[in-house]
Amino acid sequence: MEAFFRTHRYLVEHTNAPVRRTLMDEIDWNQRMIGIKGTRGVGKTTFLLQYAKEKFDIDDRQCLYINMNNFYFQERGIADFAGDFYHHGGRVLLIDQVFKQDNWSHELRKCYDLYPGLKIVFTGSSVMRLKDENPELGGIVDAYNLRGFSFREFLNLLTGNNFRPYTLDEILHDHEHIVKQILPKASPRRHFQDYIHHGFYPFFQEHRNYSENLLKTMNMMTEVDILLIKQIEVNFLPKIKKLFYQLAEQGPKAPNVSQLASDIETSRATVMNYIKYLTDARLLNMIYPPGEAFPKKPTKVMLHNSNLLYAIYPLHVEKQTAMETFFVNSLWKDHIVSQSSRDNFFTVDGSLKFRVCDANAHDKQRAASDVIYARYNTEIGKGNQLPLWLLGFLY
Repeated sequence: MEAFFRTHRYLVEHTNAPVRRTLMDEIDWNQRMIGIKGTRGVGKTTFLLQYAKEKFDIDDRQCLYINMNNFYFQERGIADFAGDFYHHGGRVLLIDQVFKQDNWSHELRKCYDLYPGLKIVFTGSSVMRLKDENPELGGIVDAYNLRGFSFREFLNLLTGNNFRPYTLDEILHDHEHIVKQILPKASPRRHFQDYIHHGFYPFFQEHRNYSENLLKTMNMMTEVDILLIKQIEVNFLPKIKKLFYQLAEQGPKAPNVSQLASDIETSRATVMNYIKYLTDARLLNMIYPPGEAFPKKPTKVMLHNSNLLYAIYPLHVEKQTAMETFFVNSLWKDHIVSQSSRDNFFTVDGSLKFRVCDANAHDKQRAASDVIYARYNTEIGKGNQLPLWLLGFLY
């Protein structure tokens, strides 16, 4: 136990989170069982350690961080360890990468039932479906998603500001005033393309090649998260990777499921399941007509965030594609983005019509009054024409 406390102290002491994630204030920390999901590279470990740093003195032994990567847990279960911690005065156990232990959901349930004064906060992959696939946790776990940096968080980090997030309703009705508050302090247009290229994953701050690091992370998402959690045999990995690359290369469009099934030598149903796994891993987004959802065929499959475009196919990134990818990714957290195959606009929350467009080209076109135009290549907007970058302030 002492070794774990020494590691905890060192990690908390050396944790540096220059941007405070908004999720920290959205979580109900009074709950006894809290699950934080997120894709690789979005900062789940840092988030846990930052919580410990904010809420507890560094030498307070009521809080302890552990990582299931430690081989110690190959021999000892979470519940057994948690019992020792609890009986020695422990009250908050932070468990990183919980899915690395067999029967992890059963172990967490035992902790909940045996130690009523113990709070557990655990992290896991975005591929995990905490309640649907783990009925033991139903009714006892509060689940949250930690996302990559928003453009707001990226801009705050680079400029030293502390701009707050805005709701979509605030942006739609007051974007001209909001922009006037931001522009004297920072130039969003100066930093926007950098965010589109390399700002979503916090590891852009590390002194390593970002694209190579992202490619490594993407491979880990498929090789570990999807295969391990979905219990897929390793010999099917090349098919999943080939499918992902083909979808990325084709750009945002309706998938030809029959052709994809032929290309990777599997069934149509398996192709759709693989696309769903890649979506759960936050590598893809599936866009459906309003009111429809999986397992139906989507109107469009696109990459989850614009950084992935530049990592996979850096020489052939269409700007319109990158901007639409940013649009969908920014709204994805709290809103439903839909699109029918016959429409050239996105529908948000079933009723709002949006078009993503180049401000320079759009100025020459006639605007429709029932459409909201999210325009790039500009810092300002007017009426139903708002600057696209401002949607990066939704969280």
